[in-house]
This record gives sequence, structure tokens and C-alpha cells, in this order.
Amino acid sequence: MPVLTRRRAAALFAAAPLLGCGRRQSENATAPERGTLEWAAAGEWRIDPERDHWRHPIETLRFWGIEPNMTVLEILPGLGWYSAILAPYLAAGGGRLIVASFDPVNGTLAQRETVAAFEARFMRDQRRYGNIQRVVVPTNEGDPPMARQISVDLAILANNTHTLMAEGAAERAFDDVYTALKYGGVFGIEQHRASSTGEPDPIAATGYVQEAYVKKLAQEAGFSFVAANDINANPRDTREHPFGVWTLPPSLRTSPLGQPADPNFDTAPYEEIGESDRMTLKFRKPTRPGGAAAPLGPGG
Repeated sequence: MPVLTRRRAAALFAAAPLLGCGRRQSENATAPERGTLEWAAAGEWRIDPERDHWRHPIETLRFWGIEPNMTVLEILPGLGWYSAILAPYLAAGGGRLIVASFDPVNGTLAQRETVAAFEARFMRDQRRYGNIQRVVVPTNEGDPPMARQISVDLAILANNTHTLMAEGAAERAFDDVYTALKYGGVFGIEQHRASSTGEPDPIAATGYVQEAYVKKLAQEAGFSFVAANDINANPRDTREHPFGVWTLPPSLRTSPLGQPADPNFDTAPYEEIGESDRMTLKFRKPTRPGGAAAPLGPGG
């Protein structure tokens, strides 16, 4: 190691703040601009950002057409994987986030715990996440709607169409989204994709849903199909797993639901597959009252 003279040491000491300043400027130059979607997705507040490799949130949200000043309705956000991007993005841009989740009083224990965890993370920090409005997903005919009529710009249902189907609430929820959206508003859906062959499972017990079935639900509610995007596709997913989609990451279930985990179950093959094959679909409410939904097109 070279020996520093007193003069050399003094010169290096004097230059150190400038060097540090240069590094900070370089870091700031590469950091996403505050308020952008990239900024929201890069925040330290994110939940499991390593899943971006499979879920591509920035590209998916841009495909659905998100803008920072929108009113967005997120249906069944779970613990808030997407909410952790949507909330700060909309709060910074003058938008508004409505989350429609489980009933915090009458839901199952697991549902109530999910709602409590969401509230603990998001509802106590309005400076970061804004004033999130939390409502209950309607499951019965007399339940109140998720949002006022013609008040929402974009509705998002990510990996939970199967949950609505299992609850027998899919048709009601899709109708409710249609009513809440403004004319020309978008309904973006991401969902574990079942094989296109065979009869669809009306309760989606494996977590996978046929793409044609999702399109049918949307069309019956009045939506026009706009486009599909395979950005979240995974051709390695065979869909034939012992515990449904939950056999794959991030759940990596090792036993049937409600039973103790099996320490001898080998999760390695499922970790190798990665997360599920997913459809990413975009639907639109007609741009004028009384507008008819467009045909689904080939394969619909």
C-alpha cells in the first residue's frame, strides 16, 4: 500500500466531500422521478418486490392505461401487493384509490386477518398512501355497491377472479364494476390461466380459470374486450399440481388446505416452474350510454 504524504492526505481529505457529492448526484440522476410509476414500484414500502420478475407490475399497469390522477378501484387486494404501488402513485398524482376487500366483521377468520393486516399497513400512513377508501366486495344481491355509479376510471382484479367464483359472487362483482366505471373506463384483469380445453370449473377449485370464461363474465356484464397481453404468461406451468395453483410460488403449499404442512413434500420442481401462467386482459365500458359490448372475437 502506498504511503500518503501529509500534502497528499490533505488533498484527498479536501476532495472527499466533492467525491461524495458526485456519487449522490449520480445516484439521484438514476433514481426514478418522484410521482412516476417507476418511483412507486421502486419504493422501500413495496411488498415482495422480487415477484416483479413474474408479475411485471409497471408494464401491466401501463397496459391497463393507468394515470396518476385516476380514481382506481382495486378488487380483493389481499395484503396489498398491488396497493403498495397504486396507493403512493395515486396519492402523489392527485388520484384516488378505493379497495374492495372482504367483510371485516362477517368474513372468515382468514379474511378478517387479511383485512386487519391491510389496514395496519396502509390505513395509518395517509402521508405516504393517501386517503384510501375501503369498501366490502358485494356477495349478495342486497349488498351496497363498491363505488358510486360512473365514478371510477380504472378497476383492477388481480389473481382473484377464482375467489369471486368460489364465493358465488363473480357475476355480481363484474356487474358492480361495470356500474361504477365511467363511460370508456377500463377493467383490467390478471388471472391464473386454466387450459382452454374441457369444461370450466364454476368454483375454480384449483385457482385456475379459463380465459374464455373470464371474457364471458365480462361480456355478460356489458364490457367490450380490448386486448390480451402475455406479459405474465409462463409456458412452464403445466397447471397439473397436487394443491392447485397454491403448489407454486409464492405459496408453495405442501398439503391440502387446512392440513398441517408436509415436511417431506418436495417443492423444488414447483420452485423451478415459478409463478403461475397468467392471462392479462383489458376490457372497456362503452364510451356512451347504451353502447353495446363488442363481440369477443376469435377464441372468445
